[in-house]
Amino acid sequence: MIKKLLIVLPIFLLLFKINHAQKLSTFSEISIVTAGPGKELYEKFGHSAIRIKDPSLNLDVIYNYGIFDFDKPNFLLNFAQGKMYYLLAKYDFVYFFNSYMKDKRWLKQQVLNLTLQEKQDYYSYLENNALKQNATYLYDPFYNNCASKLKDISLEVLKENLILESNTIENNKTLRHLMNNEITWNTWGNFGINLIAGTILDKERNQVAYTYLPDYLYKTSKSAKIKRNGKTVNFVKREDILLNYEEVHYNNFIVSPIFIFSILLITVLLITFKDIKNNKRSKFLDFLIFLITGLIGLALSYLWIFSSHTTAPNNFNILWAFLPNIIIAFLLLRKSVKHWVRNYLKVIIVLLNIVLLLWIFDIQSFPITLIPILILLNIRYFYLLKNLLPSIK
Repeated sequence: MIKKLLIVLPIFLLLFKINHAQKLSTFSEISIVTAGPGKELYEKFGHSAIRIKDPSLNLDVIYNYGIFDFDKPNFLLNFAQGKMYYLLAKYDFVYFFNSYMKDKRWLKQQVLNLTLQEKQDYYSYLENNALKQNATYLYDPFYNNCASKLKDISLEVLKENLILESNTIENNKTLRHLMNNEITWNTWGNFGINLIAGTILDKERNQVAYTYLPDYLYKTSKSAKIKRNGKTVNFVKREDILLNYEEVHYNNFIVSPIFIFSILLITVLLITFKDIKNNKRSKFLDFLIFLITGLIGLALSYLWIFSSHTTAPNNFNILWAFLPNIIIAFLLLRKSVKHWVRNYLKVIIVLLNIVLLLWIFDIQSFPITLIPILILLNIRYFYLLKNLLPSIK
């Protein structure tokens, strides 16, 4: 959906150039440009931008709301706090085109069916937005990104004359369902997003909310209408394929979540059977399980309580990634364990089963790749519940 562009200095100077929008000619065209997915996680959803072309003015520029910089000071800290600042950049379309040609990602444009005045309104809006003092915005991957921005701009310019809803697009899908269709289930990107996102993604939405995804912005624009002079006309006048590359899926099963987690499950099973046979507990294994799940719970709790991420609250992954496990991890290293730890184990086993109930009743969907982890935790927790008794004091 977004692409980090390292563009030479002269191009960036266009971003800060203060000028008033020129008068477009009747030969001008405004297009929504949609790009296919790329290799990196932040490219998996594809990308959207607006192109303005006017041969009579020798004008052909792209307005790209997907600019960010990993090397910017405090980037990771700001990300953790939910303060992801992105940038609108205006630059020559040829650089945008060449970037996608280099990456072998498909590119297509939808030329909008606009009057000259509507084109001018788009142009003026974008020119003002591209000024240095207006170019930075607070990014949200589901509600305020490169694709949803273009939908918002179209509604701002065309107002109630733009009809986005269509009977060709099904309503009442969840944003999580849509996201899972975009990113293959057995990938770390899919697992990570599902891990940190709470129940807000499980709420059924109207189709207009789907436009946070570039391909749904494309579908919505294709079926959209404009009310004009008592009639309705198509929002899109023409579609052009600019680059025609096949989508490439980058998957390696050996390093995939389901493979790694299944190996972990088998390992814990074998160690547990060995512990039962030898009547001996592997303390370091328990330490790792409780410490790791506790640290994950700490991160999820921080995102929920202290960050500004709109999708982080009400995340019931904290029921299996339970924050107090950090303390229990160190207690389980001891030869003798406090009596209340056994009651604690009963509580976290109940919490694990609550996760399954939340999943069954569609309160929150969890990543499929989490199943081996839930089985692993259940097995080890039940083992500890039955075998800690001799060491309890």
